[in-house]
Amino acid sequence: MLSTIPIDLSEIDTKNVDKEILRASIIAELDAINLYEQMASLTKSEAIKANLLDVAREEKTHVGEFHALLLQIDSEQVDELAHGKREVEELAEK
Repeated sequence: MLSTIPIDLSEIDTKNVDKEILRASIIAELDAINLYEQMASLTKSEAIKANLLDVAREEKTHVGEFHALLLQIDSEQVDELAHGKREVEELAEK
């Protein structure tokens, strides 16, 4: 993603803009996590590696913050998250 909102927010129904902003924010944080963890695996410097992994952990917190906000405003997301969890649990029982 690298600093580009993946959708045109002007084309989104105004009642859904905040949901899309939060989803784009989650995508950006996940992208940052992947980038920092990949760079950490490439560096030979323990100091740089430690710093990159620390920042990646902070980005994971940001994912949780944006996700919590999304769940506050999108009841369908809450329901589908629960549905997905049940599906995983059912598959694990097999």
